[in-house]
Amino acid sequence: MTRILAQYVSLETAALGLIELILSFLIIEAFLNVVPGTLPALAPGAFGLDANLTNLAAIFALITAATATTIGLYRPEVCLERRRLVLTAAMAGFVAFPILLLVSGGFHIDLTRWLMVRLALVLLVWQAGILATHFAFSAVVRRDGMVRRVLILGSERRTARLADMLRSRRARLFEPVVAAEMPAVSPGHLRQQRIWGVVVADQGGAEPNAAALLDSKLRGVRVLSTTAFCERHLGRIDLETVDAHWLLCADGFAQGRLTNLLKRALDVAVSLSLLVMTLPVMLVTALLIKLDSPGPVLYRQQRLGLHGEVFTLCKFRSMRVDAEAGGDPRWAQQQDPRVTRVGRFIRAMRIDELPQLINVLLGEMSVIGPRPERPHFVAQLAQVIPLYRQRAYVKPGITGWAQVNYPYGASVEDAREKLAYDLYYVKNRSLLLDLLILFATVRVILFREGAR
Repeated sequence: MTRILAQYVSLETAALGLIELILSFLIIEAFLNVVPGTLPALAPGAFGLDANLTNLAAIFALITAATATTIGLYRPEVCLERRRLVLTAAMAGFVAFPILLLVSGGFHIDLTRWLMVRLALVLLVWQAGILATHFAFSAVVRRDGMVRRVLILGSERRTARLADMLRSRRARLFEPVVAAEMPAVSPGHLRQQRIWGVVVADQGGAEPNAAALLDSKLRGVRVLSTTAFCERHLGRIDLETVDAHWLLCADGFAQGRLTNLLKRALDVAVSLSLLVMTLPVMLVTALLIKLDSPGPVLYRQQRLGLHGEVFTLCKFRSMRVDAEAGGDPRWAQQQDPRVTRVGRFIRAMRIDELPQLINVLLGEMSVIGPRPERPHFVAQLAQVIPLYRQRAYVKPGITGWAQVNYPYGASVEDAREKLAYDLYYVKNRSLLLDLLILFATVRVILFREGAR
């Protein structure tokens, strides 16, 4: 496996992406050159490049590849499930179309109806080539070929816990093998059983196979602690194996002034752009909320921000005005009866979050960060979940690492799971990780993952 933008991907998937990037370029260039009149004459010097079809085909190929990756075309479950593959490829083409139009405008190409039809045909040909490659890939590399077998050693409770965690993940990249199924840990036996790596679930050096494990590691076998495995390969912090001392001594967490300034600049640029682009949607949403149920359009609520400071968060109202008539805060539930008809739709599409762009402009929130919680819930959760308040050492966000990796949470256990991802973000945050989360949010919205 290899690490790309804070995520580990299989070498098979990385190779598939590279092959399809080259294939995309060849398909698009062939279409532009072979089909007469696909594009009018290009203006010289556009984007600082020589205005020729090869350069344009390379840019189009990069755009389609980036869009496909953003939408999730290279996720393991998509690569190996034909129905999801076809749907995801169609969505990637749909999202890439307006981007290609913008790029064509950058080359000073008149955006005529004829051009739009031709670009749509380019994307259809591209989709056909990508689907054919994916189908061939899934035929050659079966699910077993992409999944890494992981031997878990340790106490029965911790072994079972990690095994359950791996089996419950949507992207099944790892197949847990418990020690009872394979007691020998010699290098030869591990390779014979196709063991990708060994995870030691217990701490303190009490593992009875310590000598054999050390021999295996020195001979090239991966041996990791649960803490390291969860962070490096699952994108989360294992809350059961870390404490305040680990946070104190671990790498990461610190951010330089330049990084913070760049993040703030990105927040302002993204929030202003989204406010302009979504203004018509917000106006229509406000009208529909007024027509659907009595009460204000916006819902204001106290939330905790950076370092636990209280601020007023704004959202489009999606519940009845008497949703908390008793005065006690309550989590949202699956099929919550308090949600209005319009509210159900805007929650699914995340439209109710758009007014928070104002909070971003005011500096109270960031576009990317842990979701801000209500003071009432924070006080409750901090009593039962260690390190819960440490998520507040970065600005809260409209979307975040937990939101794109875990569905909507409405319980203490859900809060614990999301904290594992939030702490990972606090420890490993960077502009590249922010961009990855921003792109992944597009996928979450389009496929309505985790809405409630």
